Amino acid sequence: MSVTIGELARALDAQAWGDLSLPVIGAAEPSGAGPVGADGGVIALAMAPKYAETLQPGCMAILAEGMDPQDYGLKAAIFAPRPRLVMAGLTRAFDPGPDIAPGIHPTAVIADSAEIGEGGAIGPFVVIGEDVRIGPGARIGAHVSIGRGSRLGADALIHPGARIAHGVTAGDRLIVQPGASVGGDGFSFVTPEESGIEEIRRTLGSREGIKQQHWTRIHSLGGVEIGDDVEIGANATIDRGTIRATRIGSGTKIDSLVQIGHNVVIGEDCLLCGLVGVAGSSKIGNRVVLAGQVGVSDNIEIGDDVIAGGASKIFTRVPAGRVILGHPAVKMETQMEIQKATRRLPRLASQVAKLQETVTRLLEKG
Repeated sequence: MSVTIGELARALDAQAWGDLSLPVIGAAEPSGAGPVGADGGVIALAMAPKYAETLQPGCMAILAEGMDPQDYGLKAAIFAPRPRLVMAGLTRAFDPGPDIAPGIHPTAVIADSAEIGEGGAIGPFVVIGEDVRIGPGARIGAHVSIGRGSRLGADALIHPGARIAHGVTAGDRLIVQPGASVGGDGFSFVTPEESGIEEIRRTLGSREGIKQQHWTRIHSLGGVEIGDDVEIGANATIDRGTIRATRIGSGTKIDSLVQIGHNVVIGEDCLLCGLVGVAGSSKIGNRVVLAGQVGVSDNIEIGDDVIAGGASKIFTRVPAGRVILGHPAVKMETQMEIQKATRRLPRLASQVAKLQETVTRLLEKG
């Protein structure tokens, strides 16, 4: 793929400088972008002065507003008012996507009752079950399985090795990365009598007597409902609901290795980063950000626009708009004060020891 600097700038809604006819055939880090040749060249992502230090004269670059391309000897430049947003548009323009040939591969196994929309591309060894409906423009990579009665909207992109179980409903433009699993059974079990877990919840830790217990599965009859423009990362897992469906709102992005338990409801435009775990029946509002390794306890509610810092552990309800951090998670400013106080503890312990020595000497003299 090749576009000119001028075309790329218009596509990104950004200002350009220099020779706008130069062809752009890709993107690179500043140190990897050489001078532009006869057939064009790659454009360097140098959107801050510290990144521009390694630019070579004669190359093309995306710069932040206020940077002077002549300082770096560039032939052409695009100015980014919001660098990461421009980067999103640039990477989208040059991303070829997975190599999935148009049409249906002869090794794919597709039930007679399944319906594949116009323009679908189905890769090798794909298995599509009974009564599945897949919208137009879908691309399904090798070794994907889609279970009975599931529904995928238009322009779905399912990467190789993903697993979509029966009874999953998804809107348009779903992206599922390799190895993700959507619609597996929830982790829900019960014992004939009160379990140890139920006991310590009731008693807050004390045990009246430890008995043998055997777990009986509670089967998952609900499905998974996913909105439009949702992305699910590699090896992420979303469990189906017990009776009602687990729900993921439109625009939500789920990172790799995220675990979403049964009956969870996640709102729109949320961002769940790597290794987040959301336990069963919790409800997460709209535009919530859970940073890496955040844990959410079961049966709690997180309000709209909450931001949880990395490795936070959320055990109680969080009001809308709050920024939280820590284990257990509290307001970020409170957690910062706790951390400051913790760092002062050794000095405080030393001061207390000296005071004890002083008091002891005074008592001995008295």
